[in-house]
Amino acid sequence: MAASVFDSPLYSRLFPAGDVGKLFTDTAEVRAMLLVEGALARVQGALGVIPETAAAFIHRAAMEVQIDPAGLAAPTGQNGVSVPGLVAAFRAAMEAPEHAQYAHWGATSQDIIDTGLMLRLRQMLVLQEEMLRATVKALGRLAADHADLPMAARTYGQHATPTSFGATVAHWGAPLLDLVGELPALRQSSLWVSLSGAAGTSAALGPRAFETREALAKALNLHDPARSWHSDRGPILRIADWQARLALALGKMAEDLLILTQTGIGEVSLGAAGASSTMPQKQNPVSPSAMAATARHVAGLQATLQGAALHRLDRDGAAWFTEWLVLPQLCLATTATLIHAQSLSQTLAPLPRAMLGAMIDGQNLIHAEALSFALAAHLPRPDAQAAIKALCKKAGETGADLADLARASYPDLDLSPVFDPTQQMGLAPDEARRFAAAAGAL
Repeated sequence: MAASVFDSPLYSRLFPAGDVGKLFTDTAEVRAMLLVEGALARVQGALGVIPETAAAFIHRAAMEVQIDPAGLAAPTGQNGVSVPGLVAAFRAAMEAPEHAQYAHWGATSQDIIDTGLMLRLRQMLVLQEEMLRATVKALGRLAADHADLPMAARTYGQHATPTSFGATVAHWGAPLLDLVGELPALRQSSLWVSLSGAAGTSAALGPRAFETREALAKALNLHDPARSWHSDRGPILRIADWQARLALALGKMAEDLLILTQTGIGEVSLGAAGASSTMPQKQNPVSPSAMAATARHVAGLQATLQGAALHRLDRDGAAWFTEWLVLPQLCLATTATLIHAQSLSQTLAPLPRAMLGAMIDGQNLIHAEALSFALAAHLPRPDAQAAIKALCKKAGETGADLADLARASYPDLDLSPVFDPTQQMGLAPDEARRFAAAAGAL
């Protein structure tokens, strides 16, 4: 088994990270930190904090210099952070000590690491939003197409009352629609620049420290929190929370599909399924299984990440290292869940005959609630409920169909609407259409 399935050639299709995976590589991290160093020099030159000629040279070099991450391993292991080794390698690569001395002026390692991370997380959110919107739109079309298709709703794993497949799809899609709507505020509240110096006081940044941070945020298209957040991991937690809620919403869809594709139920076709190495009849629900697994993985990682937010004083190495261990895996697991969901949303289809058969084969007991309310038009509600409960018990003991028992017990009542699932779905079709309309408007 690979140390991480998300960068494993063997498991790349089962746990796909797509282009998001490229953002969580050593090369991407080094490149992002160099971009921060270059932008910092440029704004400091414009503000007169460092010489403009040096600033221009450093900014250009940050775009052109290639630093081998492997060459930073020794200093990173010794220092506990990659930035000291990176800055030394960057200065050496410039081959202009008169300019290179001004690189990293007044900043601390955490400023560079956290700001570089935000650049990568910003791009991750762009990629995820694109996939999420496509998934929601596909689910919207599915909900619209099957808004009036009856199926059994289930509570505690048992048939409850009729719903529609379109409404079931809407229940999968509605939380995803909410998550799309949260993204503008999430970006505003979390994609922050960090520039506060060694202990968060900005002392080494000089009298123009506030202006420098503000200008750096503008240059990198990040938001300026107007304060140090070295030991406040709120921005990271908010992004991780969005990731976790996305993974769990998709995981709920996956868990439902695992039930709806079980032998004896089989109410949904996935469009593509996995084969067994020995059982020819098997069509395994691979994608929902992977989605459920990665969603559970995210839930566990989220708990660890929350614990890592307990930074002691002005910076906490152990807490920070824990964040490094957890956050990439959390983001990649969420992305893998989303990639599977997007694919499934294009191929997923209901099996109407199986859905109808499930209700009939259940001795029509799914209509017991509707029957009790129909009878309540003629009897007090408690009496009607008790009478139908007795009929359900009889059906369970004899194997008789509830519809036959009810018609025999109440021959003068027209019970045909009660046992017509298309008339017993309540607002489910409307809910499906409302979701479809909202999804189509994305």
